[in-house]
Amino acid sequence: MRVNYAIVFVSEMKRSVAFYRDVIGLPLRFESPVWTEFATEGATLALHLSRQPNASGAPSEPETPGRCRPGLCVSNLDEFHQRMADHRVPCLQPPKDVFGSRMAQYADPDGLTISVGEEPRAS
Repeated sequence: MRVNYAIVFVSEMKRSVAFYRDVIGLPLRFESPVWTEFATEGATLALHLSRQPNASGAPSEPETPGRCRPGLCVSNLDEFHQRMADHRVPCLQPPKDVFGSRMAQYADPDGLTISVGEEPRAS
């Protein structure tokens, strides 16, 4: 298992991009109004707008700006999911396909959401 990414929820994308790019000095990999990634040497650091429309176009429940969501990558999401269930870890989103990847979400003891993705399998 490895840390794959960290998502920082932000209230203003342009202001936050300027801070991480121009002040901290992270090289920009991709930028959009709701999602931005920086080219780091390890795990991806991504910015996510805290309030955005959901698939139907209605505003989704906002994440609190300034919070972070770690993302883990595992070799077998079904086995990991079973381990979480065995330990009675709250599952916020069971394993499912999201944008071409299998993902699930769990809550840590303080309620922080942890996203877990599965490594792509060789064809």
